[in-house]
Amino acid sequence: MMEETGNSNDQVSLVNRHTVVSSLEGNETIELSNTNDENDNNSDSGISPNDSEVEALIYNGTVVRSRKTKLSSVFDDDDAEKWYIVGSQVFLPFMIAGCGMVAAGLVLERVKELSVFKEITEIYILVPALLGLKGNLEMTLASRLSTQANIGNMDKKSELKSMIVGNIVLTQLQAIIVGFLAALVSLAMGWVPQGNFNIRHALVLCSSSVSTASIASLALGGIMIGVIVGSHKCKINPDNIATPIAASLGDLTTLAVLAGIGGFLFKIIDNYTWLPIVITVTFLILTPVWIVISYRNEYVKDVLIHGWSPVIAAMFISSVGGLILDFAVQTLRGVAVFQPVMNGVGGNLVAVHASRLSTALHQHGKPGEFKDTSHRYAAKICPNPYKVFLSNQNNASTTRVLLLMAIPGHLVFVSIIWRSAADNHAFSFIFVFLYLLAAVIQVAILLYIAQWMVAFAWRHERDPDNVCIPYLTAIGDLLGTALLTCVFLLLP
Repeated sequence: MMEETGNSNDQVSLVNRHTVVSSLEGNETIELSNTNDENDNNSDSGISPNDSEVEALIYNGTVVRSRKTKLSSVFDDDDAEKWYIVGSQVFLPFMIAGCGMVAAGLVLERVKELSVFKEITEIYILVPALLGLKGNLEMTLASRLSTQANIGNMDKKSELKSMIVGNIVLTQLQAIIVGFLAALVSLAMGWVPQGNFNIRHALVLCSSSVSTASIASLALGGIMIGVIVGSHKCKINPDNIATPIAASLGDLTTLAVLAGIGGFLFKIIDNYTWLPIVITVTFLILTPVWIVISYRNEYVKDVLIHGWSPVIAAMFISSVGGLILDFAVQTLRGVAVFQPVMNGVGGNLVAVHASRLSTALHQHGKPGEFKDTSHRYAAKICPNPYKVFLSNQNNASTTRVLLLMAIPGHLVFVSIIWRSAADNHAFSFIFVFLYLLAAVIQVAILLYIAQWMVAFAWRHERDPDNVCIPYLTAIGDLLGTALLTCVFLLLP
């Protein structure tokens, strides 16, 4: 990390205790060592000297300024938002998002009676992957733009316009590619155990998946941009509200579009076999255009080059959850209506957490800039669960707020489903207890993984905004579907 003080050779070096640092001028060396008082202070704060670092400005062989810093302390800045502010800003969008996911669950319960869902059972494998696009694309877009807003890059209209155009085009490209791959994976997963392949079903599934992904991504991306720009102008932290709003509309919009397009194409496939082919080929032909536009945009060029592995890997993880959902829907009554809620709440809360952690790091530098030099600290791959959930640090307080928010949220959502669902045979004290237990386990695991994954991506010079949320929401889908299926299997 370089800092200018009138001389181009001045250097700011991150060094550990008892590390010898060489000045660029005069070939002088200085040994930096903590005093006993400093060590005592470190011990009182729970940070060992080996875990801390010294930031020293060396000028002509003399230490002008030094201070201790630590990567994890970035997450616990004294100026960071307090837990009650985070809770108050997150709660309302979270509840609105939950209502949207409840509506999506009710829609899924209804559309499973449609001919396309009965005849093309592979569509259930496709559903989690398409619903996961809100985590792969829209929530990642929200996190990316929220970070840009918080570091001041949205203050200029010219930069804002370029940022919006680049991100919309990039999400269209990703939606088309991931939608097409998700359809192929669903067909493969359905074909292998059944042993038969229906070309008409394949055409309907591919064209429905690609068009649904593109339309839903365009609509949600536009809404996300409006919410983030508006909240930034109103001095509200976009990290706290953007991802929940993406979740509130994502599942419902995606399911409605998939059911509408899939049902229409399934009805006409016998007489207009060419139409699904034209739809799929048209979207695929557009991908080179979106690639060129994205490559020329400075805000999304890096994501275009390096951002595919998280999105595609997340799609495969969600598809495994789709296999579980396919089994559950066909063998367990009432499970479909809870699937979007269980998966969505966990993905919603962990996306907020990951977005906040990423913003905190971006406000202190670029990815990799705070990379640890202490071998001892770098070897600690997994964070201490106690520090993540139960310590007095501000970040742990926020984590507890997000975890505990899942309980009243799920109680409200379950109550709405109980009053709205036609089949409410499963509702009992045992069911509610097991359901809440599964939900808390899911959210706790996701928040813990997020704490590790964001720091891990940052230390390896990867932008957490582009890397972490796709993985986290996909893991949330897999965990949520598996735990929900276990709840129904345990019911008497």
